[in-house]
Amino acid sequence: MKVSDFDYELPPERIAQRPAERREDARLLVQPPDDAPPVHARVREIAEFLREGDLLVVNDTRVLPARLFARRATGGRVELLFTDPLADGAWRALARPAKKLKPGERLAVPGTDREVVAVRREADATGAPGPNWVVRAADGGALEDLLVERGVMPLPPYIAREEAGDPDDLERYQTVFAERLGAVAAPTAGLHFTEALLADLASRGVERAHVTLHVGPGTFLPVTADDTSDHEMHSERYELRADAVDAIERTRARGGRVVAVGTTSVRVLESCADEAGRLTPGTGATRLFITPGYRFRVVDALLTNFHLPQSTLLMLVSAFAGRDRVMALYREAIEREYRFYSYGDAMLLFGDAPAGQDYGARHLPPE
Repeated sequence: MKVSDFDYELPPERIAQRPAERREDARLLVQPPDDAPPVHARVREIAEFLREGDLLVVNDTRVLPARLFARRATGGRVELLFTDPLADGAWRALARPAKKLKPGERLAVPGTDREVVAVRREADATGAPGPNWVVRAADGGALEDLLVERGVMPLPPYIAREEAGDPDDLERYQTVFAERLGAVAAPTAGLHFTEALLADLASRGVERAHVTLHVGPGTFLPVTADDTSDHEMHSERYELRADAVDAIERTRARGGRVVAVGTTSVRVLESCADEAGRLTPGTGATRLFITPGYRFRVVDALLTNFHLPQSTLLMLVSAFAGRDRVMALYREAIEREYRFYSYGDAMLLFGDAPAGQDYGARHLPPE
């Protein structure tokens, strides 16, 4: 398909700069599995669209405060975004400005007595100097500790913040079930849940399973190809544990639905499924690129935020619910002044259901 098929115009004021005052107060656009009109609700009402026996699959990755500001000996400022841990304790990092750094240069971290070393600049696919540097702590200590102490949350570029960041982002750009440190971007659909909402869902018989996908900076990279078949998907590290596989098998056995919280959960599940939908636990890295025409093997419903035009995430959502339907929902969301992107509102989409099968406890009236 043409990448331009996934384009749309978004007024800048629709890009959320702050989260909703309370996580669960974000708006929720629900598309039933049939041709019924969409329903406008709030995330706090999501239980009304689920059934006893359904399973939420959430991504428990924890966002690392991976944005670090350092100083060269000349006094010049360098911004580092740490993206991937390497086997020897160093990290791969994007540097700005990248061209001024020199291999082996030591950079001071303000507010501490520690330094980092820009070991070397990596080459790109053509052999030319690429955007990535290999960086390690000068004292041989763990870079993660330094980032937790002095790092800033790596908010996406469409959210404007001062250099020091906002202390509230340390909490709000993190899900309440975040456990496994390693992401440099949040799995944003999970940001809408609170412990109280999760407890309410559990009391109604909606279970929860955890998977891990460490979201990388590639999630924000634009698709530069004209055709989706020419795009090279970024790689992200994942883990699917046996307890999650067991929970999904129990859900299927009782006739429940697997509800993926976010596109990251979708990528884990679909990456680990065979043609028959059987899941195998394990760890690895996935480059799965889901576009319309893909046959979903595991996921029955999807909770997701609104994504950037021409993005791989919008393509995945379109594959799940149909491009024409998704683009129509996006137009309606813009008309009704929904808030978009990481700190914005959400959609709940259902796959095809058997005729006559209700998709939730009740239909809420439109707002």
